[in-house]
Amino acid sequence: MRPKHGVTMLASVGLAAIAAAALAATAMTATGTPAAPAADIDERARRLHREAIVVDTHVDAPDQLQKKWVDLATPGATTHLDIPRARAGGLTAPFFAVYVSATYAETGGAARYTLELIDLVGRVVAAHPRDLVAATTPADIRRAKKDGRIAVLMGIEGGHAIEDSLALLRQYHALGVRYMTLTHTNTNHWADATGPFYLPDYDPAAARVHDGLTDFGRAVVREMNRIGMLVDISHVSDPTLDDVLETSRAPVFASHSSCRALSDIPRNLTDDQIRRIAAGGGVVMINIGSYFLDQATVDASRADMARIRPEYLRIRTGMASDPKARDAAIWALLKTVPRHRTAWTRVIDHIEHVIAVAGPGAVGLGTDFDGIEDPPEGLDDVSMLPRITAELLRRGHSDETVRGVLGENFLRFFGKALAVSASLAAEPPSTVVYTPPAP
Repeated sequence: MRPKHGVTMLASVGLAAIAAAALAATAMTATGTPAAPAADIDERARRLHREAIVVDTHVDAPDQLQKKWVDLATPGATTHLDIPRARAGGLTAPFFAVYVSATYAETGGAARYTLELIDLVGRVVAAHPRDLVAATTPADIRRAKKDGRIAVLMGIEGGHAIEDSLALLRQYHALGVRYMTLTHTNTNHWADATGPFYLPDYDPAAARVHDGLTDFGRAVVREMNRIGMLVDISHVSDPTLDDVLETSRAPVFASHSSCRALSDIPRNLTDDQIRRIAAGGGVVMINIGSYFLDQATVDASRADMARIRPEYLRIRTGMASDPKARDAAIWALLKTVPRHRTAWTRVIDHIEHVIAVAGPGAVGLGTDFDGIEDPPEGLDDVSMLPRITAELLRRGHSDETVRGVLGENFLRFFGKALAVSASLAAEPPSTVVYTPPAP
C-alpha cells in the first residue's frame, strides 16, 4: 500500500540473533544440494553483512519527520528507521525519498515543498556528523563505509516536483538529488502513471492521458541522462516504461518495485520489463511491502476496499473542492482497514525471481520503509536487513551474488549512468520548454 504513514514498530535485533533466526540446521540450497550447517552460515552471514555495502534506494523517513519532527538518533524516530536501528541493520546508504504528494499537483506548491524536504534532509545529516554524511556518488558511498558512517542520498518521488521546468530539475540535482521517480500515483503533464492502484475506485484507464511520455517527457529523461540524475520508473505506466527505455541514453532502474509474476499489481514489473531494464544495465530494487510481495495480501486488501467503497466515494464527492482535506479524510478511512502481512521470506522469493529472469546483477533493495504500513512479518524495520543476507546464503547463493543484491549491483548501475553523463559533458543544457496543450 502507498499511504505515507503507519503504526510504529520498535523491533531491533542484533546481527547474530537475526541471522540465526533465518537458518534451518539441515536445509537444502536453491540448487538442491545440502546446505552448510547452520552455525557455519550464521558466521558467514555475520561477516558478509558486516563487510558489505548495503544500499536501500527508497526510505520515506523525510515525509514522517516533516509531519512530526524527531531527532533521528532517538529510538523509534520514524516507523522503520533511526540511527541505532540503521547501525544494527548494517545499512550503508539509504536514499531518503523526497516524496511530494500528488495533492501538490492539484493545489500548487510542489517546488516549495520539495525544497523544504531537501532542506530537512540536510539538517538531519548536519546534526549527526559522526554517524551520517551527505553523499552523491558511488565513491562517496564507499568512502562512508570505510569511515564507518552512513551515507545519506536523496531521490525525488513524483515528477510533478519539477513543475514542468528543466531548470528546476537541474537545480534539484545541484542540491544533491540523484534520482527522480518520473511520476507518483498521479499522471502529470508529461508522463502517465499507474494511477492510485490501492484505492477502492481504481481505474487504470483514468491515468492514461498521454499514452506514455510526451515530447517534453522525453526531454526530461534526456536531460536527466545529461546531468547524471538516475531515471526511476517505479510508479509509471507500462507504456511510459516502454517510452523511457526507448528514450533513455543511460540505464534506468526501479527504486522500489517488485515482481508482477508473484504479486499481480500494476506497480510491480512484468518479467519482460525486468529483462529489458537489466539488458540496458539497470536494476530492479525490491519493495518489501506485503502488498507488493504476496498475491494473498492483494486479494484480501481488495476485498477490504470493496467494503469501504461507499464511504470512500462519499468523501471523494463531498470534499472535492478541498483536495488536502479530502486526501486527509481518505487516508484516515484507509487506516481503518486491516494491514495484511506476509512472511518476510517472500522478499527472498522476489529477489530470486529477478535473478532467474534477468541474472544476479539485476536486483537490489528498495524497501519503501516508512512509506509502507505492511512490512512482512519478521522484517519489521531496517535493523532486520541482515536476515536477507542469511536467507540468501541459506538458499545457496554465493557471497558475490549476495554482495550484489545488498549494494554492489546498484553501485555498478549508478556508475554506468554517471559514465553516460560524463560522455555528454559537451552537450549544452536543454532549452526545451513545457508548452500546455491548446484548449
